[in-house]
Amino acid sequence: MGPRLAPAEAGSLRLRVFSALVLAPLPIIAIWFGGLLLSILTVLAAIVMAWEWGRLCGGDGGGAAAPALIVAIATAVIAAALWGIGVGVLLALTGALVVWQIAQHHRVAAPLWLAAGSLWVALPCVILLWLAKGDSASRGTLFWMFAVVWATDIGAFAIGRQIGGPLLAPKWSPRKTWAGLVGGIVCAALAGWAMAGVLGASPVLPLVLVSAGLAIVEQFGDLAESVAKRRFGVKDASNLIPGHGGLLDRLDGLLAVIPAVALLTLFGGGSVLTWR
Repeated sequence: MGPRLAPAEAGSLRLRVFSALVLAPLPIIAIWFGGLLLSILTVLAAIVMAWEWGRLCGGDGGGAAAPALIVAIATAVIAAALWGIGVGVLLALTGALVVWQIAQHHRVAAPLWLAAGSLWVALPCVILLWLAKGDSASRGTLFWMFAVVWATDIGAFAIGRQIGGPLLAPKWSPRKTWAGLVGGIVCAALAGWAMAGVLGASPVLPLVLVSAGLAIVEQFGDLAESVAKRRFGVKDASNLIPGHGGLLDRLDGLLAVIPAVALLTLFGGGSVLTWR
């Protein structure tokens, strides 16, 4: 039997779960009502993550670079809400280029990182609004996607800390383990199975398998931010959420999962919930 969680780690897990329970109603309510409410919440989340990314990359000391990052991301997401994914993607790409040029002009230490973060935040937010405007299965797709991401996060943390063992990517993250990855996959598969029952998706197996696969995508999204934080010597994107750091720390995996779900929707001819 693996080692028990240390008191500090057990407390951290409880804090994570509590924070998730407090924050979860916001996206759940927004997804349920959709439309303007979901658009507003997505724009606000994008602005917060933009601020955190600028802070993480040291853009706060780069003159207009950090404000430009926030404006570029907000503009792309608002445009997607008003005029659709095409305009949103175009403005996200244009905004990233503008951010890069401004960062260079103001001699920000890592202009490419700042611009890449602009795309990393803006594109998933734009795509999320596109997923929300699909057919009648859109609401269920978003509920399922969020459930899988949350289950992966909690499962990877709890099981990884409980079992320990070899590190998943020691050069990128000092604490993520292979056991945590497996735990996240198992919990995501269980979440997919549970959501299939809640949403009436049939057959269940495709949703379970896709959920397990998305857990891997989610974990690599998490690792991507770990690479950035290690690059800039930052522990958390901010201190907004107890037990999680910043909003970007909480949503990094989701930012990777959203484009993956969009690709599955495109290539599968519709929501994963409707696959046969």
